[in-house]
Amino acid sequence: MGAFVVVGVLSPLAQAFGVTRPEAGALMSVYAGTYAVASPLLVAATGRLDRRLLLVLGLGLFGLGALAAALAPSFGWLLAARALMALGGGLVTPVAASVGVVLAGPGRQGQALAIVFGGLTLAQVLGVPAGAWLGYAFGWASALAVVAALSLLGLLAVAAALPRGIRVPVASLASLAGVLRSGRRMGAVAFTALFIGALYVCYTFLAPLLETLYGLSRDGVTGMLALFGLGAVAGNAMGGRLTDRIGPRRTLVLLCLAQAVLMPALTLPTWPLAVVGALIFVWSVFAWSFMVPQQARLAALDPVHLPVLFALNASAIYVGATLGSALGGAVLKGPGLHALGLFGAALMALAFASLAAGR
Repeated sequence: MGAFVVVGVLSPLAQAFGVTRPEAGALMSVYAGTYAVASPLLVAATGRLDRRLLLVLGLGLFGLGALAAALAPSFGWLLAARALMALGGGLVTPVAASVGVVLAGPGRQGQALAIVFGGLTLAQVLGVPAGAWLGYAFGWASALAVVAALSLLGLLAVAAALPRGIRVPVASLASLAGVLRSGRRMGAVAFTALFIGALYVCYTFLAPLLETLYGLSRDGVTGMLALFGLGAVAGNAMGGRLTDRIGPRRTLVLLCLAQAVLMPALTLPTWPLAVVGALIFVWSVFAWSFMVPQQARLAALDPVHLPVLFALNASAIYVGATLGSALGGAVLKGPGLHALGLFGAALMALAFASLAAGR
């Protein structure tokens, strides 16, 4: 919720600080950019620390950043607070993924990753729509204050429930350097950046698109984001099943092809509202099916360097978000809202090419 909540409150934020909506999109970009650089370095530098301690530290930093963001007196302060949140998030996501894989054992990685990333889908189905409703009803700061409170609850839950001494492959700066020098491994990670980048061309500006083309406001935008969240839940489950049934690579090929069709269909025409809702749901299903097969693909590629690969993959998610948000902002200033899907599909074609080249 903390990572993505700004998507649902982009318009109230822009109005509060007197910036344009493309400029407000920098709140996603600064989070993504900081995360992308910091996450692999933090995971490598803390490789010998207890996993539970790392998750607690990460959630603590994340919650502190969310509180600072909620109290931000200026847009610059808000950008800095988002960067602090990214430092905490950069520890939480890859560490949680590696813990899930190790605890599950062989043959159940798809199911385990689907459970772990169920947290992200829960944020989509409940957190982002709730944040959007709060932002429109009580101001953008209320959404970030809720994120701070939920971070504290998450910290306490992890401290109470997660066992000590979980053994995962030890990450180090040397192992990070080795992976960075591997063209095959980095090519696999680059696919994540391209796939997510394509999605974020449209996703970052979904609320402005719904407001401008369909005249929706607080309740309408919240409802559409809730549909996106329901699609995320279905997609996460579908990704886990497809990964265990047909394998990660075939699953990713299917998702690329589906996205290349769905994004232009969403933004090029102006549809009846019911059709828009159905398209958003299906688009989300085929977007959020991505996480499990890509993580399983990386786990099979190099089990020894699993924590580093997961950290780099998490970074690539936010490199992609930065790329997609920036490209979407440029499209918004130029060709306009209707062209977002076409540019997203073009970037998805590059993701497909990357996947094919990595065989």
